[in-house]
Amino acid sequence: MRVLGVDPGLTRCGVGVVEGVPGRPLTMLGVGVVRTPPDAELSHRLLVVEQGIEQWLDEHRPEFVAVERVFAQHNVRTVMGTAQASAVAMLCAARRGIPVALHTPSEVKAAVTGSGRADKAQVGAMVTRLLRLSAPPKPADAADALALAICHIWRAPAQNRLQQAVAQHQAHAAKAANATHAAQAAQATHAAHATKGRTA
Repeated sequence: MRVLGVDPGLTRCGVGVVEGVPGRPLTMLGVGVVRTPPDAELSHRLLVVEQGIEQWLDEHRPEFVAVERVFAQHNVRTVMGTAQASAVAMLCAARRGIPVALHTPSEVKAAVTGSGRADKAQVGAMVTRLLRLSAPPKPADAADALALAICHIWRAPAQNRLQQAVAQHQAHAAKAANATHAAQAAQATHAAHATKGRTA
């Protein structure tokens, strides 16, 4: 499984590609950040983010894109920029038919470090260890992007099993509902015939 992790941001959008399967050593294929000038127009900054992500998609051809789920923070302006960059990443993936997964910061931290309250230094240290790197990726946005990719590789099988279980449950429920409806219709038809026979 090859995953492009995206830590969305307008000034620095972290990107990292990890390949592997659960239970086996993972391999980093690339890591970096897409930067935009803070003084540029918003539309131009979003275009730069889009072009940067497209280059990563072209170069690495990931099977999945994992994006950090945006949560409300005190700084509304920061949240808006993060949400807009996140939307651009999802759009780039959807345009190519690549499945997108959203993971919360606490999910990523828990998957990589074992604690949903880990700080950035702890995340960077574990990413370095898990990917057998010589030093933590810089800036932290890059390390976070790799952590997102790692999280998805480890969580995807469990999520797929859950989705399959939900789908099977819904299919069984729909089948049972159809059977009940058919039985009720048959009873109604039988009752109608019986009534007609008595009045004839």
